[in-house]
Amino acid sequence: MLKKISSLLIITLSFSCGSDNDSEYVPVETYPNVTAAFGDNINLSNLANYANQTVPAYITKNNTGSNLITDKGATLGRVLFYDKKLSSNNTISCASCHQQANGFSDIAISSQGVNGTTGRHSMRLINNRFANETKFFWDERAINLETQTTMPIKDHGEMGYSGTNGDEAFSGLITKLSAIGYYKELFKFVYGSEEITENKMQLALAQFIKSIQSFDSKYDAGRALAANEGQPFTNFTTQENQGKNLFLTPPVFDATGNRTSGGLGCAGCHAAPEFDIDPNSLSNGIGGSIAGGADFTNTRAPSLRDIAKPDGTPNGPMMHTGVITTLQAAIGHYGNLTTAAINNTNLDPRLKPNGFGQQLHLTAPEVNAVIAFLKTLSGTNVYTDSKWSNPFLN
Repeated sequence: MLKKISSLLIITLSFSCGSDNDSEYVPVETYPNVTAAFGDNINLSNLANYANQTVPAYITKNNTGSNLITDKGATLGRVLFYDKKLSSNNTISCASCHQQANGFSDIAISSQGVNGTTGRHSMRLINNRFANETKFFWDERAINLETQTTMPIKDHGEMGYSGTNGDEAFSGLITKLSAIGYYKELFKFVYGSEEITENKMQLALAQFIKSIQSFDSKYDAGRALAANEGQPFTNFTTQENQGKNLFLTPPVFDATGNRTSGGLGCAGCHAAPEFDIDPNSLSNGIGGSIAGGADFTNTRAPSLRDIAKPDGTPNGPMMHTGVITTLQAAIGHYGNLTTAAINNTNLDPRLKPNGFGQQLHLTAPEVNAVIAFLKTLSGTNVYTDSKWSNPFLN
């Protein structure tokens, strides 16, 4: 049964949109505008499974918070995510910068907005709910995902409802969406009322984004058969197991930051099996900005899962500047951070052992082994599953 929402719940982020029973029958004729806009891509009587997806037992983190994923809420979130009407000139959607085919990132260094390009590379969105870090954006300026979802919409450069520089305020977007037939129907379907608010949009968008998960990789197949991370995976090649060991094992340094033995210690910041960023991480040594000049404020990163496509090619450029375009270069960046330790005032202490920028003295076989391991973190379903695809007919 649809539930009424109190005004108190509407203005907080503690409400899970959608009903507990998302499988109730919905006559097509009740929602003609939804049918006209989405056809068979959205069936309100047979919703896609967002709320009860399988998660491996070894994944212990789940950042859904109080805004639990529901099939109804995530369905509305999918529409909002792909709708270009959320931008001031109807040309940019969330999906313009976060593309399913590219791991919900962008192959461009800077993504195109309504008034220019983004100041940082668009971060991958896969598996964001399975993380210790609950803040969003590279500089962690959004306290949670719900808050983050409408910040690009209210940005002058990105989607243009900033209320500054000649832009309409966000209230103008609410007015625009409230006049659209399929939103009248969808908001009533999810919330029991046609009323659109920013909070309702945030809840639905966050549910859709939280639902984007990838656990069908070669790594997952191996981890399911292993007693622990450190055990060799029976489905891995010798090189892949070597790369896993190098990734997981901390390095041993001498007094001046030279690695003398051990692994590369990648897991110190990107712990398995989620491979997301440690929330206490500081700068990784990339201290520049796309526009030029220094920027040491970037301390978040996406999960390393699906850093590459199933064929092994990267899902676009890496780091907040997009300055790194290959996995080899990404690993090589951490090989010698002596200059970064001098110039970067926010460099993570783990990257400057004994006060010196780390020098890993990487060998070609080590780099190739870690690359082989990183490629095992890529799934396949997240790139093709229709529930995360563009629902619009046109």
